[in-house]
Amino acid sequence: MKISTLLSSCTILLCTLFFSCSKGKESTIPVERLDNGLSVLPPASSYSVPLAGNGYVTTLASGGSEVITGNGLGNWTNAASITSAWFRLSLTGTLNISIRAKVPSGTSSIRVTVNGTPFTKSITGNAYATHSIGSVTVGAAGYVRVDLQGISKTGSYFGDVSDIIISGAATANNVTYASDAANYYWSRRGPSVHMGYTIPAGNTAEWFYNEMTIPSGEDKIGSYFMSNGFSQGYFGIQVNSATERRVLFSVWDPPAGQGQTTLVTKGPNVVDNAFGGEGTGGQSYLIFNWQAGTTYKFLTRIRPDGTGASLFSSWIYTPETSSWRFIATWKRPNLVTYYTGAHSFLENFADTRGYLGRKVRYNNQWIYNTSGSWVELTQGRFTTDATGTNDQRRDYAGGLDAGSFYLQNGGFFATNTAYGTTFTRTATGTAPTVNLTTLP
Repeated sequence: MKISTLLSSCTILLCTLFFSCSKGKESTIPVERLDNGLSVLPPASSYSVPLAGNGYVTTLASGGSEVITGNGLGNWTNAASITSAWFRLSLTGTLNISIRAKVPSGTSSIRVTVNGTPFTKSITGNAYATHSIGSVTVGAAGYVRVDLQGISKTGSYFGDVSDIIISGAATANNVTYASDAANYYWSRRGPSVHMGYTIPAGNTAEWFYNEMTIPSGEDKIGSYFMSNGFSQGYFGIQVNSATERRVLFSVWDPPAGQGQTTLVTKGPNVVDNAFGGEGTGGQSYLIFNWQAGTTYKFLTRIRPDGTGASLFSSWIYTPETSSWRFIATWKRPNLVTYYTGAHSFLENFADTRGYLGRKVRYNNQWIYNTSGSWVELTQGRFTTDATGTNDQRRDYAGGLDAGSFYLQNGGFFATNTAYGTTFTRTATGTAPTVNLTTLP
């Protein structure tokens, strides 16, 4: 249907408010997965792939108002806009494509492109019906892309499309798409991926050091590249918009009734506030125009304060200033701890951009222990969140790349990394040169 101006305005406002909150989105690495087997969809003669969970407006024309809603594609008015949907096939062979669609009146001519093969279809009827599009041959396992674009219409808009319907030999088994309607928001964001680092036995870590590089072109809007994760929070960099990037350091509150995390001190130009929505805690960020292709160094210290609380402090080394920059120190009550749960993660926090891929590399991980020695960490364990473990998406990966650990998600690439896979990088033997006693 053509969504009313009022509804569109409300939707845009709500999305804007949510996106603003999500820019500081709080999450942490899962402790353990309960089921190590993918929950694959059962075999069927055909599958209906809902655009609500699998579609994106990948090209929004100037003046276009196309949008993905809980019903699928809406406001389809502009012939220059393109809407795309993806699903994954593990078999080769014939793939038959139909769409479930309706038009407001008259006839709409549309173009449906399947993995680069275009089909033209005329659609009539103001009630949802299945319209056969055509068949293609799938030559390799992986994601299939279906693009929808309007050509001409006699009604007020091109139509509404709720589902892509697929069948044929290529769909005989092991088909993957977002099928959990209650979690379409998360599925459209794409799977979050994590690399957990093993601290050698016999060490109590007080400091954690990591180096992170985002390859050129991988810094998509909505990305959070988290470098220094710990059991109570995390520290990394974000792409918040086309004009704003942040260094973000957050610490969770303790359990309800045990007090709140409070700011002790912060660095120049650092903004601090409380966060909510997906947990509560203290958040600090520095607006900084970091660049892809540049290696940044991250340093976090966690230690007891002697009063039954613990202090959390973070610094980032920016080559642009040739200096360590202090972000903040937070105090969490009712907790006596050093650095535990060392990990990194990569996520997309903008659900309209979950079709875009992103990648990050991590290298030269070290802890500084309570005995006063640097210890190198060379083992990492890959995990993903429920979007991956529940088989809503399979575009997730991690491992080793040119001697560094890496994480990758989004973009609907064909291969993936098994949950729980461990990797060992070659030790550099080069401890950080930072002077811990002279940090700002």
